[in-house]
Order: sequence, then C-alpha cells, then structure tokens
Amino acid sequence: MGASESVPQKSIHEFTVKDYRNQDVDQFSLWLMLPLNGLEILAFPCNQFLNQEPGSSEEAQEFACTRYKAEYPIFQKVHVNGPKTQPVYNFLKSNTSGFLGSRIKWNFTKFLVDKDGSVLARCGPSTAPLAFEADIKKALGVDMSNL
Repeated sequence: MGASESVPQKSIHEFTVKDYRNQDVDQFSLWLMLPLNGLEILAFPCNQFLNQEPGSSEEAQEFACTRYKAEYPIFQKVHVNGPKTQPVYNFLKSNTSGFLGSRIKWNFTKFLVDKDGSVLARCGPSTAPLAFEADIKKALGVDMSNL
C-alpha cells in the first residue's frame, strides 16, 4: 500500500497526458504552455477522495474555469492511488513522499517540478501554495518578490 510503482522515467517531460477533451498533450505541448516566467499550474482532477470531483473531465474543467476563474490547463481526470494510477503520478510519487508515504492523502496535493522535469517538492492539500516560495525561487532563479 505504501510503496509506489517503480518508474524508469527520469523527467516529467517523458510522459504524455490527456487534456480534459481526452486529447494527448506531450512534453512539447506542455513546454509551449509555460509562461515567460517559467511557472505554470497544471490541474489533474481526481474523484478518488469521497467523490469530490464527480462528473466528466469536461465538467471538471467547466466548473474550475467558471466558479474559480481558473486560467491554467485542466487535464483529464486521473487516478492518483491504487492499481489505475496515472503513470505521471507514479513518477511524481516515486520522487517524493508525504504523510502516507507514497500515497496521495487528498485532493489538492501539490508537486513542484523544475524546467528539466525533476520533482523538487511535494506539499499536502492543506499547505498554501506560497509555502513553495523558497523552492519556486530556487527553481526559477529569480526573486519572487519582484513577480
């Protein structure tokens, strides 16, 4: 239960994921989405936590963009734990651990990945995104107070 599946990939850029319309998004497309400052939020809805994300991937995208004005890419719903875990999540979990070891505790677990595709940090759902500030500064090589 605690061990994550071993993955041969060395970078998140080696994966192809699906967008909310079930279209492949490869490393080249992900790279094009990065803004000039190099920081991008990528959202992967998951319904494995008390059915908090019911409905289709399209409905999850519509909800995030309408209710929360999300302006970041919303991808296809994924499994983050168990035998159907999306390969990109096996990679993320194999490079970090959290409160439950490699398993993801709850929705809104956050991973910080650098431009080379290496996992730098992982924070749980109750951790504010600004808790990544030191890691983000290091990854971007810039002073975040100027952004």
